[in-house]
Amino acid sequence: MPLGYILLVVVALLVVFGVAQRVLDRLRLTDRQALLFVAAIFIGSLIPDIPLGGGWSVNIGGALVPLGLCVFLLFKAGTAWEKWRTILASLLAGAGVFALGRFLPAEPENMLLDPNYLYGLAAGLIAYLFGRSRRGAFVAGILGVLLADAAQAILNAINGTPTGVALGGGGVLDATVLSGLLAVLLAEGIGEVRERMQGGSENRGKTTFDGGEFVDVHAERVKKPHDK
Repeated sequence: MPLGYILLVVVALLVVFGVAQRVLDRLRLTDRQALLFVAAIFIGSLIPDIPLGGGWSVNIGGALVPLGLCVFLLFKAGTAWEKWRTILASLLAGAGVFALGRFLPAEPENMLLDPNYLYGLAAGLIAYLFGRSRRGAFVAGILGVLLADAAQAILNAINGTPTGVALGGGGVLDATVLSGLLAVLLAEGIGEVRERMQGGSENRGKTTFDGGEFVDVHAERVKKPHDK
């Protein structure tokens, strides 16, 4: 079974058993929405590619559904700055994956690791570094792979490569799922460590909200009148 399918099954199980609740809350996704997108990606990837004409086609699970998920999450971003930062992180992740493809051997079968896994790891790392928030990193990781795939397809068309262009096909699903999960896990894990470090003696008696902002609990406490 391809890695992308395995990761989707693992994500679905984590959602069902409530293990991923904290991450979903940070992404502003409900359990039902997360399972719906996971099922749509899984089933959509099994459906034959949709022909676009001129030798171009697009895979539903490998391109359209992940793109729709990114647009959905980007639309729910809290501020305009978060949206622009996520878009910038996506462009940088896509550029990184595209550049990585220029340096990898032309014969991927001779590599110890599937290049799609390398693309996913690279996109996830870059997305975390520049996406910053959990949601921004997750979206940038997925969009980075999709943008690199589209750029490679356009380059093939310009160079007159005889092979057909299948957006979201040919192992892109593996890279897409891997990059998104890696980015959000890095953001969640490292973000949790940073929040705990910031919550030491300097922020004792304070509570942490989303994004690592601390609010003084004592200042918010309602003072009770003293008994006479």
